[in-house]
Amino acid sequence: MKKRIVKATLVAAMLFSVVLGQGVFANAETVTPVVTAKPTASAIPTATVKPTATPAPIMRDNLSKFGLKKDVDLPLTISAGGLKYTLEKLMFYDVKSKEAQSLMKMYDYSENIYKTPTKYMVWTKLTIENKGSKVIQVSAVDLSAKWNLKVDGYNLLAPAPGNKMLELNNKEALWNWVLKPGEKLSSYQMYGYIKDPSVISIYVNLGGDFEEKYIVKRPGE
Repeated sequence: MKKRIVKATLVAAMLFSVVLGQGVFANAETVTPVVTAKPTASAIPTATVKPTATPAPIMRDNLSKFGLKKDVDLPLTISAGGLKYTLEKLMFYDVKSKEAQSLMKMYDYSENIYKTPTKYMVWTKLTIENKGSKVIQVSAVDLSAKWNLKVDGYNLLAPAPGNKMLELNNKEALWNWVLKPGEKLSSYQMYGYIKDPSVISIYVNLGGDFEEKYIVKRPGE
């Protein structure tokens, strides 16, 4: 009789333990886990603003190598007779230099032009604009020069670019050009000179109207 009571007691205890255990597991599944909050940053770092790069200045001439003091800086604009001429760039290269030889070959300038006594090949960038009411041109119709680059009082020789001379309004090496009223053209032009420069000016002459401006004046002026 006592053995039956003990067994019954053990069975009851085991059943209670199972039920209790199931309740614990069931409750464990329904408990919502607590999310640990991340510490708030005391300050949000400010993005570093990089300074804007300063563009390199455009090299418009190399006159300083001759010790020349410019009266005006390029670009230089001069107008006469409805033609507006702007000299954008002016470079003196030794005729035997890599720069001079490369340009001469690229545009087929006659090598005879640049043999002795020529000392420098002069490379210019220019912009011309017709501000008048009539066509302005240098071509078979009108061969007269409309401007001159003058050094020491002499008009520099401007040879023809052999492979561009038949093209009109060429933007790489100018020869023949025609501008209607309101039209504008930017291009390059080559000259030759026999010695170191000292006085430099631009002279524009059109229809009896002319003007001259000095880039480098005579000493003492």
